[in-house]
Amino acid sequence: MLINDHTGYQALYERLRQFGSLAVAFSGGVDSTFLLKAASDALAGKVLALTVSAPYIPQWEIKEASELASMMQVPHLIIPVEILPALSNNPPERCYICKKALFGRLIEEAQKQGYQHIADGTNADDACDIRPGRKALKELNVHSPLLEAGLGKEEIRKLSAILGLPTAGKPAYACLLTRIPHNTRVTEDALRIIEEAERYLHSAGFPDVRVRHHGDIARIEVPQHIMPRLVSSAQLAKITAHLKYLGYRYVTLDLEGYRKPVPPEQKT
Repeated sequence: MLINDHTGYQALYERLRQFGSLAVAFSGGVDSTFLLKAASDALAGKVLALTVSAPYIPQWEIKEASELASMMQVPHLIIPVEILPALSNNPPERCYICKKALFGRLIEEAQKQGYQHIADGTNADDACDIRPGRKALKELNVHSPLLEAGLGKEEIRKLSAILGLPTAGKPAYACLLTRIPHNTRVTEDALRIIEEAERYLHSAGFPDVRVRHHGDIARIEVPQHIMPRLVSSAQLAKITAHLKYLGYRYVTLDLEGYRKPVPPEQKT
């Protein structure tokens, strides 16, 4: 299938053309990479990629984002930020607080660079979830062209593959604050330990993994169908030893498997 024959992509392309120029909040994930590529095609030379570098965003993600922007020949700015005082205790409303502050900073930078419109990679599937961060984006008038075009994650993956994007099969990822329980003090040391633990598991052949941080306990989550491979892996002893080297006293496997954290609004 030619990508221009896809009605969802056509709708996205036409929507992007309406902006004239566009700054894209760019994480290097599946959605924002596809959006950046589509925007680059629709608005040649009038697109800017903006990436936040924060202590709770893995450095390898920043590096990948930079490489992807370079591959697409899109100007790319990395905006460094610190942990907000309001996030220091990882409150239940962290996503709203974080999005409101970070996108406020991105909007400020976009306008400074001459861009009046900014877009993010929210897709049609995200509309089915309760996401506090989306409330912040609406308040800031951030555009979500993938959502507007009705494109969901699987369609975006398929279209990404047609475009030859290396992110077509990339697992979903979330910021490292999601690995720490709510109302728990956040430290840069804890964030670095989590980042290194997950990086090591990725290198061991487990890309779709979360290391939940409970003080001196690491609670590993992988999809249930992956569990047999993890526990029978010849690398299991090495994984355990490495996580203990990082500072964990206990390394555990969550038998319920990987699952998305439930937002406070959905808890009963």
